[in-house]
Amino acid sequence: MTPPANPVAAAQEPAWSLPGPLVLRLMVVAALVVVLASAASVWLVSRAAGQEAMRRVVGQQTDEVEVVARLLASKIEQSQKVLRTVAQGITPAMLESPSSLDWLLQQGLPAVGFFDALHVARKDGELRLNIRSGQLVKAAELDPAERDALRRTLIDGKPQVSELIAGRTSQARIMFTLPLHSEEGAVLGVVAGALKLQSQGLLPQSMALPARDDSRLLVFTRDGTILSHTDPARIMGQVRDEPGLAPVFAEWLRRAQPVVGRGTTEVQPEHIVSVAGMPLPQWFVARVSNSQALLAPLQGAQREAWWLAAAVIALGVLLLAAAMAWMAQPLAQLCRGALQLLRHDQQPGAARGTVEWPAGRGEVGALVRAFDGLAQQKRQQDHLHTLLHGQFQAILQNASVGIVITRHGVLEVVGRQACLMLGYAESELQGRPARTLYGSDADYARLGERVQSAFAAHGTFDGDVCFVRKDGSPVWARVQGRKVDSEALGGGTVWMLEDITAAREAQYQQAWELTHDALTQLHNRSAFDHRLALLLAERSARTRTADAAPAAAAGDDAPDDGVVLFMDLDHFTLVNDVAGHDAGDDVLRHVARLIETQVRQVGWSARLGGDEFAVVLPGCTLARGQAVAEQLRATVQAWEPSYQGRSFTLGVSIGLVVLDSHLHDVASVLYAADMACYDAKRAGRNRVETRHARDMTSSGRMALGPY
Repeated sequence: MTPPANPVAAAQEPAWSLPGPLVLRLMVVAALVVVLASAASVWLVSRAAGQEAMRRVVGQQTDEVEVVARLLASKIEQSQKVLRTVAQGITPAMLESPSSLDWLLQQGLPAVGFFDALHVARKDGELRLNIRSGQLVKAAELDPAERDALRRTLIDGKPQVSELIAGRTSQARIMFTLPLHSEEGAVLGVVAGALKLQSQGLLPQSMALPARDDSRLLVFTRDGTILSHTDPARIMGQVRDEPGLAPVFAEWLRRAQPVVGRGTTEVQPEHIVSVAGMPLPQWFVARVSNSQALLAPLQGAQREAWWLAAAVIALGVLLLAAAMAWMAQPLAQLCRGALQLLRHDQQPGAARGTVEWPAGRGEVGALVRAFDGLAQQKRQQDHLHTLLHGQFQAILQNASVGIVITRHGVLEVVGRQACLMLGYAESELQGRPARTLYGSDADYARLGERVQSAFAAHGTFDGDVCFVRKDGSPVWARVQGRKVDSEALGGGTVWMLEDITAAREAQYQQAWELTHDALTQLHNRSAFDHRLALLLAERSARTRTADAAPAAAAGDDAPDDGVVLFMDLDHFTLVNDVAGHDAGDDVLRHVARLIETQVRQVGWSARLGGDEFAVVLPGCTLARGQAVAEQLRATVQAWEPSYQGRSFTLGVSIGLVVLDSHLHDVASVLYAADMACYDAKRAGRNRVETRHARDMTSSGRMALGPY
C-alpha cells in the first residue's frame, strides 16, 4: 500500500522538482540521439542530392562529347565521299595527259571546289596535278608531309586520313587520300584532297562555343595537339598544359589507352572531364568543366537546408527536454521520498508518516509499492540473519569435529572443538595467522605445498597434519579442506579437523606395519586373507549350530552373510605412462581415501596389489552391496585428477560376489570376485557385475552366471 500523504509535509515541499542526475543524463542522451539522427538524415539527403546532381552533370556532359564526336566523324566521312566522287571521274588515260586531267578537275567535277587543295599522282609517284586554292601550282611546291601521305597510299592501296600537317594555325590542314584502281584492281595512282583545319568542312570557328569560366570544349589529336578550343589562342597548343585534362591524358599515355569509342567521364577533385574519340582520324573531343562552379547552386541550397535543419533540431531538442522534465516529476518526487525513508531508517525514532510519496501510476506506483515490500523484506532478512548466526554458532560449539575457516592465511572462524584440540581459548585464535598452529615456518611452507598440490589435482585436501598445541606438544589431526568459491561468503577455505593422535601412534607399532599397505594405509593382502578367513569361519560355525536340516536344503536356504567387491582401476596405466609413477602413487592413495570414506562405516577395505582393491561388507544384503558398489564406481569416475597440466579420467570395474554357503574359503571367494570383475572389464569397463556361486564343477571350480 502507498503510505498516506502528510498535508504539512506536502505543503513544505516545492511543487516542481528538478530532475535527478539519471533523468538529466537521459535527457542529454535523448538530445544527442535526436541531433545525431537529424544531422545524419540531412547529411544523407544532401549527399544523395549532390550525387544525383553529379550524375546528371556527368551524363549530360558525356552525351555532349559523344554528339560532337559523331558530328566530326560525319564530316570526315562526307569529305571521303566527296573525294571518292572525284576519283570516279579520273580514267587511266587522264593520268597520262595532265591537260585533260586539269580540265576535268576544274570544269568537269564541281566537287573539286570542296577541298582547299587537290593532288593527283601516278603509281610511280610522279605528281600529275597539284591544285591549291583553285590554282595550278608546281609539283615542287608540294609539302613533304603531303608527298609522304601520297606515297603511303600508293604502297598500302587503301584510303587514308593523314595526321595534322602543321604550319601556322591558319595553314594547318588534313589530307584525305584515295587510291585509283584499274579494272583488274591494280593501283594506277592516287588522288588526295586537303582541308584546312578551320574550314567549314572540318572544324569551323562556329563549332567552338563562347568561352566560359566553368567549362571548356576542345578537340585534340592522339599526340596531344589541340585542333579546336573554346579559347582560339589555345589552338595548336598542347593538352598537357590544360588544367584537368592534362592528368587524364598523361594516364592514357602511361596505359597506352586505345582510341576511345564511346564517351567516358572521369570526376576529379576540381574538374569533370568527359572525352569521346573518333577512330579514323584518331581525334578526341573533350569537355572540361569546373565541378565547384557547376555545383555551386546546389551547395548554396544545401547550406540553407542545413541552417533550416539546425533551427528545427534545436526547437525539437528544447521541446523534448521540456516534455521529459515534466514526465520525470513523479520520479523526482519518488527519489525525494526515498531519501526521507532512508533518514527514517537511520533514525528509528522518526515518524513514518512524514514521507510524501507521489500518487503516480505505472512504474512510479510500482516503485512505491516496492519500497514498502523492501522495507518488510529487510526486517525479515534481519530476523533470518539473526537465526542463521545463532545456528552457525551452535554448530561451532557442538560439532564433534573441529571446524576452522581461513582466508588469506588468517584464522577467521575457529570452532569450540578445534580450540579444545589445540589447547586455546576461542578468543585467542580468532584473527591470528594460521602459522600460529605449526611448529616452524618450514613445516607451514611444506604443508602449503601439499595443500596447493592437492587442490590442483583433486580440488580438495585430505590428509594427516601435525599441529602444535598452545603448550608446545604435538597433536595429529586428519584434515579435510575445501575452497569456498561463493561470492556471498567472500571466498576462503573450510577445514574439518579430527583428532587422530592415538591412531597415529598406533601406526608406528609393528603390528600395524605388518597388516597395512605402506602406500595407501589400507589392509594389505595378508591381513585381508586373515580377516576374510575369520569371517568365513564364523559363518561356518553358525551354520553347524543351526537347527538340523538336510544338507542341500540348508545350503539353499541359508541367508547371505555379506558381499565382497573386487575392484580394478581402468586406464590407470595411462597415468603412470604419461605423468609418471609418482602421479600413479598419488592416484592410488587418493582412491584408497575415497574407498575408505565410503565403506568404513559398513565394512573394511584392502589393497590386494597394483591397482586392485577389495572391499568386504559383512552382513550386507545383495541390494545394499550393489548400491555401495555403484556409489564407489560413481565416486571414482567423478574424480578427474590433474598432473603436469593434463587432466585424466579414471574408472573402476567392480566384481561383486555374495558370501553364501557355496563359498567356503578365501581362494574361492577371490576367484569368484575376480571372475565377476573380469566380466565387467569385458562388458566395457567402468561398471558393476554381480555373480552368485551356486554350483561347483567336478573339478572344484564354480560355474558363474548372472545373478
